[in-house]
Amino acid sequence: MSKGTYLDFLGLAMRAGKITVGEEFIVKDIQSKRAKLVLVAADTGKQTKKKLNDKCSYYQIPIFEVDDRQTISQAIGKSGRVAIAVTEKGFAKKMQSLLEEINRG
Repeated sequence: MSKGTYLDFLGLAMRAGKITVGEEFIVKDIQSKRAKLVLVAADTGKQTKKKLNDKCSYYQIPIFEVDDRQTISQAIGKSGRVAIAVTEKGFAKKMQSLLEEINRG
């Protein structure tokens, strides 16, 4: 399974309107349990990464560190994005299984 597969899926979720971008919006979605999965770019700042990790841990939402901000931004067609929340259960479940497969490989 290639990394491109989860990125393609991320683009599909964006087009379907099933993701949230922007740190404030993502934190709100985590707190309201609307976020089903959170992706954080590997080159995200320490404070942002810690904040999102802590929130996801507290609210028991899966979080994955993925490629750099340019790669995930390009996948969703928006620039400068460091974190993405997937808000639809089906998309989140599939993306989580793709990411776990990549991490195992």
